[in-house]
Amino acid sequence: MTPLRNALTCSLLVLFSHTAGAAEPPVSSESLRPLLTTLNERLNIGDLVALTKWDSGKPIQDSPREAQVIANARTLATEHQLDTEEVAQLIAAQMEANKLVQYGLLAQWQAAGAAPDTPRPDLAGQIRPRLDELQTRLLRQYADFAPHRRDPNCPVWLAKARQGLTHDALHDLALIRATGELCIRAQKL
Repeated sequence: MTPLRNALTCSLLVLFSHTAGAAEPPVSSESLRPLLTTLNERLNIGDLVALTKWDSGKPIQDSPREAQVIANARTLATEHQLDTEEVAQLIAAQMEANKLVQYGLLAQWQAAGAAPDTPRPDLAGQIRPRLDELQTRLLRQYADFAPHRRDPNCPVWLAKARQGLTHDALHDLALIRATGELCIRAQKL
């Protein structure tokens, strides 16, 4: 092989190696990060819900409310042309993650003997309407992200996009739970 041909071959290899990486869609910045930010915002509201549960002594588990939230999500899924079962699973994961935050905080407060002395918003009048608004935004963002769920790179994008969003280990674990079914991995036979 002549030196010129060798140099040309090396140049082409370098060129193709750089353009191959550029073909990957910028999913994490365009559709995943806003979705995770909304999920994290929803989880942080769990702190306020935990305060209301602490004050009222009501149980964290509220099956009738959860059924209502999932039914509303199914209706919104149809409006956004999303699979109703996938949306129900997504919203159920959000509620499980939120309850994880609540149980964790209540355990911390029980060990300390008191909850933080912070303002308590009204659950029905302030917190639930905010959660409903977030659910609408969440479904719009989920619709943007949904085409990428089966991409083999999805779990890596998700892990990278989750970094630095939460402020403690409890909320980090809850965000992992909230995003547990976002990516659909191919099943091995």
